[in-house]
Amino acid sequence: MKHNSIKLNVNGKIYEVKVKPYQTLLHVIRNELGLKGTKSGCESGECGACTVILNGKTFHSCLVLAAQADEKKIVTIEGIGTYERPHPLQQSFVEAGAVQCGFCTPGMILSAKALLYRNPNPTTEEIKKAIDGNLCRCTGYINIIEAIKIAAERMRRKRI
Repeated sequence: MKHNSIKLNVNGKIYEVKVKPYQTLLHVIRNELGLKGTKSGCESGECGACTVILNGKTFHSCLVLAAQADEKKIVTIEGIGTYERPHPLQQSFVEAGAVQCGFCTPGMILSAKALLYRNPNPTTEEIKKAIDGNLCRCTGYINIIEAIKIAAERMRRKRI
């Protein structure tokens, strides 16, 4: 099988990887780059566990061929905060009890981050629409929506 060499800009770092034509971005991120925060859930674009930000927009990385991401800017959950300095969204998810099993959390946070970049003061309906492609089986979404509202307020105050 032929491999193609591509360059991925993931969280500000350039990776040069060889991929097979059918390899998804999800599998390259997890298996080649070792970034395990991007989760493998349904692998059919239904659950949102594999959500990444690609050139400013959210995508289910299980539906994107790695070659399609060549030379594009990709943000994964590992690229938005650290344990010592969490992103306001990460902090608010913890504080609001929006993290239970944690499987959906990276996709939810990245969907919220993309929303807040476009719209720093979203309505509840806009938040619901932004996270619509992300399934959570634990929280019932109420705490997730509240966490996004808390983070939005903090980010507006700090102008993040």
